[in-house]
Amino acid sequence: MGIMPELIRRRDPAAPDECWLIFYDGVRVGMIAKRTGNPTNTDAWAWSCGFYPGGGPGDDRHGTATTFHLARDAFEQAWRDYLPKRTSQDFQAWRDHDAHTARKYALWDAGKKLEPPNYGPGRPASRFRKCPCGEVFDMQDPPAVQIHLPHITAAIEGKGRLT
Repeated sequence: MGIMPELIRRRDPAAPDECWLIFYDGVRVGMIAKRTGNPTNTDAWAWSCGFYPGGGPGDDRHGTATTFHLARDAFEQAWRDYLPKRTSQDFQAWRDHDAHTARKYALWDAGKKLEPPNYGPGRPASRFRKCPCGEVFDMQDPPAVQIHLPHITAAIEGKGRLT
């Protein structure tokens, strides 16, 4: 078995108070942060362990602690329980999602939009449609609708319903 990557902790410069983001093999797997705005008689630190997508919803672990060191210890214990249940595909799912999100925001910053999704299960059927001729077209594009309207009408007349 190869060498396991180690956990890396980096300070979050955007956080208003002390917050450490925790990474494993390039994937953000948790955080340890000072809690702000809490009553003084509550735990000062919060921690979370897990990631999504990749980990299942509800697979994460989280809690609070009175000190940073206790929060770190609790995180490390949760991590020892969490990591063996993850696969390389879980980590890749997170990386793919992270790359897609970065690309999306870069396009938005450049004043552009993501290309429309391909037609298929889980796609917005209200916008994209597969014509009986086999081509997928954008229902919000009037010239495309005009091209495929005869095919759809023929399918309705021939079968009594849409395909």
